[in-house]
Formats: sequence, structure tokens, C-alpha cells
Amino acid sequence: MHIPTTLQKTAPGAGPGPSAVARALAGCRRAFWAAGIFSFCESLLMLTIPLYSFQMYDRVMTSRSGDTLLMLSVLALGALAVLALLDGVRAQVLGRIGMWMEARLAGDLFAAGIANTMRGEERGVQGLRDLSVLRGFVNGPGLVALFDAPTVPVFIVAAFLIHPMLGVIALSGALLLIVLAWVNLKATRPLLAASGAAQIQALNRAAAHTRNADAIEAMGMMPILKRRFEATNAQVMGLQAVAADRIGLMGSVTKLVRLALQIMTMAAGCYLVIEQQITGGMMIAASIITARGLSPIETALGSWSGTIAAREAWRSINEVIARSTFREEAMALPKPTGKLTLEKATFVAPLDPHRRPILKGVSFELNPGEVLGIIGPTAAGKSTLARLLVGSLPPYSGSVRLDGAEVYRWERAHFGRHVGYLPQDVQLFAGTVAENIARMGEVEAEAVVAAARFAGVHELILHLPQGYETLVGEGGAMLSGGQRQRVALARAFYGNPKLIVLDEPNANLDTAGEEALMTALTQAKEHGITVVVVTHRPNLLQRVDKVAMLKDGLIELIGLRNEVLAKVIRPTVTAAAFQGHGSVVTAMPVLVTGTGGPD
Repeated sequence: MHIPTTLQKTAPGAGPGPSAVARALAGCRRAFWAAGIFSFCESLLMLTIPLYSFQMYDRVMTSRSGDTLLMLSVLALGALAVLALLDGVRAQVLGRIGMWMEARLAGDLFAAGIANTMRGEERGVQGLRDLSVLRGFVNGPGLVALFDAPTVPVFIVAAFLIHPMLGVIALSGALLLIVLAWVNLKATRPLLAASGAAQIQALNRAAAHTRNADAIEAMGMMPILKRRFEATNAQVMGLQAVAADRIGLMGSVTKLVRLALQIMTMAAGCYLVIEQQITGGMMIAASIITARGLSPIETALGSWSGTIAAREAWRSINEVIARSTFREEAMALPKPTGKLTLEKATFVAPLDPHRRPILKGVSFELNPGEVLGIIGPTAAGKSTLARLLVGSLPPYSGSVRLDGAEVYRWERAHFGRHVGYLPQDVQLFAGTVAENIARMGEVEAEAVVAAARFAGVHELILHLPQGYETLVGEGGAMLSGGQRQRVALARAFYGNPKLIVLDEPNANLDTAGEEALMTALTQAKEHGITVVVVTHRPNLLQRVDKVAMLKDGLIELIGLRNEVLAKVIRPTVTAAAFQGHGSVVTAMPVLVTGTGGPD
């Protein structure tokens, strides 16, 4: 079976559709048919033991023929060998189906997790966990029991052929077990679904806490967070315990019913032997047939929790992909010059029930090589605007265009070659410094060094333990905050982009790092790179051409740097205000808009 390594693009907003899992499995429909045929043949071959027992009791033992015994034994062993072969092949087929399913869905779920995280959802990579649950079910006994279930009537018919009374007992037992399965579903499904949802929430919160390990440790928050996690986990375990008790009780009842049916079959068979309606061999065969015929139902009940978990995972995967926005493949556009145009761009958070706009009709235009500084108080919408400029978020209305093309609809891989972005929350990827600067693609040494020099971080990198080959660790944990920010700045300048968006690029920089940043801005202007800088530090504004003041999602002021800054900054108190100080203190400008921060 061929396993795909690439994923198809789908229409924006649609994803692969509400039946994403079914679509992924459509390509292995023949494999499912093969597994079903193998299961049916296996079930027929399971009649080998009762038929062999029947022949032993009623023919070999009465005829005392050694040749017949040898021939029947050889045939029975051959049938069992074929049975084992079919079982092994079926296991391989189901394993390939699981691999096929993961290959078709894993990439989409990974992309959907990132897309849904940008929408503000907490699920993250939960879709990949659900996929693992679903694949485990495909390879487990639960699905095998479902494949074997259609053969139950074959064994019931076989019991009827031996004697109608024995067939009625087998049929009654099957119907009773089906009723028990239905009761089990009604009793446990809501509990298992609720516990699964609560467990997902607890794991997502735990993952979020691990990303803030330093703050938790520094401020002594561990005991509180531990108690909260334990409380949530206790709720999960409580629901699981109730469900497990009900499943266990139902399993015990099912086992009792199955064993009672075997006794009833033996008793009825013995009665029929006494009445000389059947032989002793038939009685033994009927007992084995009844037990084997009801086995798939019992196995399905024993795997009930896994079946429910797989069903919820199926539903969850479909929902995750259906909610995601998949961008359609677009024709590659020419390399942009860097002209950036916003026309009444408005943004509303997708998960906000009140539909309150974060950005309200933002409009401005930048020519290639211009540098714009964006200032404003906390929660003004600055970071959201930065994400709109690089196409991470789609505008609710209006447009954001680079050289006339909508940035959100621009094909991502092609668009990314012309754009650099430094987010406020700097994150590096597990790998080397060079790989991070090269955006985790193939490392071109000259381009990596050129970007590092442009960002003024080349000398710093050379002083790292292994230079450009230094491993940064997950999230860049092996580097300091300032080092991570400077490496991420080099990543933004990698590949000679025509648009650079920097969100608080000097938040963790020392004096040397800030000087390197200001030099990079000057060089970017000289190279005709359009730059947008979100900042609250006045000294960085010395290198911009224009300043826009954002407040409550609206641009209150925009224009040339000196004209805007004259209206929004005031001098600090001078030395004359300090009594008892013997030296003059130079006045420093302070933005009256507040101190920035996350939007």
C-alpha cells in the first residue's frame, strides 16, 4: 500500500470537509474490504475445532481408524495454519490502514493546530493526540471485533443446523448481549465523553504552564497551580472511575451471560443426546460454536472504552479540521517592491462572542524603503496589526496589500521569502543557530552570515560555544532572552525580504543590541526594505520616517516622525526639579501613550 507523503490543498475555510477522517480512509477502501474478507474466512476456519471435535467423537472413536484420525488431524492443522496466516495478514493490513490514515491527516492536523492556536483556541496539538487514539483503535482488538461481528449469524445458523433448540439458545444469547451493549453505550458514553473533554483541558493547561516555568518557579506559584491541576485531574478521574465501574459491571454481566449460555448449550445438548436427537460429538461442537459465535460481541464490550474514545477522536478530528482555514494554492506572484497599503482594515477576534473589533478601519500606505513606527498604549491593537501585515490573520473587512496583492491570500511559502517577522513573544526552534536563521530550511552559509551581519549579531554568534552550529534547545532555551531576540532578528532579515515587521524588537536588548538594531533599520532603509516597527521606546523612533499612534484600534495620528512626536511626547522633569543634586540632568523624552505591552 502506498503511503502519501504530501497533502492536498483545500479551499479556504472549508478544510477537507466535515468527514475528514472518512475522506482520508477512502483511499484504502480496498484494504478494508480485504480485512473484512480475511475476517470472514477466519471465522469460517474457526469452525475447524468444533468440526474436528465432532469427527473425533462420532467417527474416529467409533470406527477406531488410525488413518482417519491422521487425515483429519492433518487437515485440521492445515486449516489452523491458514487461519494463522490470514490473521497475520489482516493485522498487517490494519497496521497499513493506520499508517495511511496518519500520513493523510497528520500534516493537516499539525497545520490546523497552529491555525486554531492563532484563532485563540487552546486545543493546540490535541488533534494529533486524537489521531494517535484513532490509530490505536484501528490496530487494536476493538476494530477486529467489529469485523468479526457480521459472522455471528454464521455460527448461529450452524447451531440451528445441529438442532433448532441449540440455535434458539445461541440466538437468544446474541440478542441479550446486543441489548447489554446498548445499555453499556447509554450508561457510559456521556461519562467517557465528559472525562475526555476534561482531560484535554487539563493537559492543555498543563502544557501552557510548562511554557511559563520560570515565572512559576520564581514567584512560588507551583503549590497553587499543582492544587488546581490536581482538582481538575480528580474531576477527570472521578468521571473515569464511574465509567470504569459501569463498564466493569457490564463486563461481568456479559461474562456471566456467556458462561451461562455455554452451560445451557451443554445441558440442552446433553438432553438431546439422551433423547437420541443428536450425538455426543454434535453436543461438543454446538458448545464450541456458541462460544465462538458470541465471542466478537463479548470482545466488543470488553473494548468499549477504547471504542468510545476512538469515536470521540473521530468527531474531534473532523471538527478541528473543519474549523480550520486552509488556504488554497495560489499562483506565484512576482517579487514585490515593498509597497504596503492598508484600506479600512478591521479585525474581530473569531472567538469573541460579542464581536468587538480590535482594529477599526486602519488605513495607511508605505512606499518601498519607508520605515513606520507604531506607538500606542497597551491593548491598542498594535500586535494584532503586526499580524495582519504579515498575513497571519485575515482582516474581518478591508484589505492589507503588498504591491497590490492581498497578503493573507498570497501563497505562504512564496510570500514568506519576501517577508521578515519578529513577533513580540520570540520563539526559536530546536536546532542550530544557523538553521533558525535559515528558517529551518536548507542552510545556505553565505545567506545566513549575510543576515546575521545585517542584524549585527555575527560577532555574538561567533562567541557561542559552537558558533553557528550551536544548538539553541527547544524554544531557544539555551540562549538568553537578548540572544534569542537578536538571532530572531537575523531570521527576519534572512533572504533579502522586501517587508519587515518588528514587534517590540528591543524588548530584551542591551545597549549593544539596541545599537545593532538601529543600524539594521538604517541599512534596511538604504536597501529599499519597507519596515514597520512596533515600539514604545522613543530612541528607536529616531530611525523611522513616519509614526502612527494607535489607540483603541484606531489610528489617532499618522505622519512624519517629528510632526507626530511633537504632539505625543513631553520632556521629563529636569535637574531643577531635584533638590540636593549637584549636577544637571539632561531631559529625556517620554511617550505619553503608555508603556506598550501585549495587545
